[in-house]
Amino acid sequence: MTHNDLSDRRVLAIVTNYGVEQDELVVPVRELREAGAEVAVAATSAEPIRTLVSDKDPGVAVEPTLVLTDVDPAGYDLLLVPGGTLNADSLRLNDTALAIVRSFTTSGRPVAAICHGPWLLVEADVVRDRTLTSYPSVATDIRNAGGRWLDESVVRDDTGDFVLITSRNPGDIKDFLGQIETVLGR
Repeated sequence: MTHNDLSDRRVLAIVTNYGVEQDELVVPVRELREAGAEVAVAATSAEPIRTLVSDKDPGVAVEPTLVLTDVDPAGYDLLLVPGGTLNADSLRLNDTALAIVRSFTTSGRPVAAICHGPWLLVEADVVRDRTLTSYPSVATDIRNAGGRWLDESVVRDDTGDFVLITSRNPGDIKDFLGQIETVLGR
């Protein structure tokens, strides 16, 4: 990632404490922090976040910055929703996570979701008439929720009330981060 100065930007990543795809959390957090952004990682509890690699192999443990119930979404410039099948499936059932998504989207702030992360956006009912990508198995859910799905490394949709950035998998992180940096660098 080519770093713009993001020192005045705040990013919120939301996850569960088990099952987030390691590189979809660790790499964006590291890269955005290196660019100067303040990145908070909010989890469902204060326990360490147990990441996975390819949804099955143990990954690194990550200490959350705060818990979801303590988040004030108004204090952040961008919402980051990492994937991981288990993470995304549990997160979309969490009322606090859904409220955080809706806070960002109704206030016009950007949302970036990767892999299975768009499941949370589907559940929050914010993909209707939007174009996005995801892990291929989520495509039908996106279409059923009124969205348009593309098989591209990154899709940026500026057509609605908020900027939506999505990617398919950890292999797309470079493109994903490039769009996040562009949006935050405005």
